[in-house]
Amino acid sequence: MAKQLHDNICEESIFSSIFNKYSKDLHNFLYYKYGDLLNPKDKVQEAFIKLWEHCSNISPDKAKSFLFTTANNFMLNEVAHQKVVLKHQQIKPKSYTNESPEFLMQEDEYMQKLQKALSNLTEAQRVAFLMNRVEGKRFKEIAELLNISTKAVEKRIYGALEKLKQDIKEL
Repeated sequence: MAKQLHDNICEESIFSSIFNKYSKDLHNFLYYKYGDLLNPKDKVQEAFIKLWEHCSNISPDKAKSFLFTTANNFMLNEVAHQKVVLKHQQIKPKSYTNESPEFLMQEDEYMQKLQKALSNLTEAQRVAFLMNRVEGKRFKEIAELLNISTKAVEKRIYGALEKLKQDIKEL
């Protein structure tokens, strides 16, 4: 048995020569076995990255075996992942709800009432109300944005609430 000159492949010239020697064969192996859909070029690169990360533990005569095994495992993992993706694509989201048709109709009617009631507010009330209730802004923030006092914001929002209560009860 011949004595090896190098006990690992961390030296750049040795690693480069291994890359040049095996990269094309490794790509062809993966391409022939799995096709082009699973990106064999990427798996070749990942295998060489893994080889570089473990270069101090791998001797040059074991590099080919390590590369082919690692790349094959990467492809098998990708195949398994694609199966999971396919399985989840076949599951249809549920197109039903637990609410009764009567509840859904009442909800729709209420939303129409609310939209009509909001349109009956003055612009100042509607702007302050929506900034507070929809955007979650505080009275002080609204006052700064509209260049009015905090008391004016309070008055607009409370006026809007009273008007909405009246309009929704009437409808």
